[in-house]
Amino acid sequence: MAGRRDQIQLTDHEIAAYLADEKTVIVGTNGPRGVPHMMPLWFVMHGEEVWGWTFAKSQKAKNLEREPRATLLFEDGVTYDKLRGVMFECDVELITDVAAVEELGIELFTKYGDGNYPAEPVIEMIKAQAPKRVVMRFTKTRTVSWDHRKLGGVY
Repeated sequence: MAGRRDQIQLTDHEIAAYLADEKTVIVGTNGPRGVPHMMPLWFVMHGEEVWGWTFAKSQKAKNLEREPRATLLFEDGVTYDKLRGVMFECDVELITDVAAVEELGIELFTKYGDGNYPAEPVIEMIKAQAPKRVVMRFTKTRTVSWDHRKLGGVY
């Protein structure tokens, strides 16, 4: 008989579909005092990689410069029978190339805007911020997933 972990685990296809609908990921990095630093982040998927941006002087970026690993948490559900999520342990590359940062900024504002290419004022804002930002490229090294809805209310 399959264990409960096997019963609630998401398939790769289910994970991809779930992430396509998610808007925010919680990023956990190792803070300067060894305490986890948890922050929300807008993201886009590049294949199986998660990409986001942040200010180069942010705590998250400083933590990743020191230790380029992070944990990402995507989750939803209010009651136990509806809990669902994915956790990725990741290696992280910081990309400082301004053109790459601008490109990702446009992708983000397309996703989080109305789905259309951003208007000129938004493009100008992205270009003004790009030299101060970095792209974070998260490559998963381990995946844990769960979907309590698969239990059908039986615990």
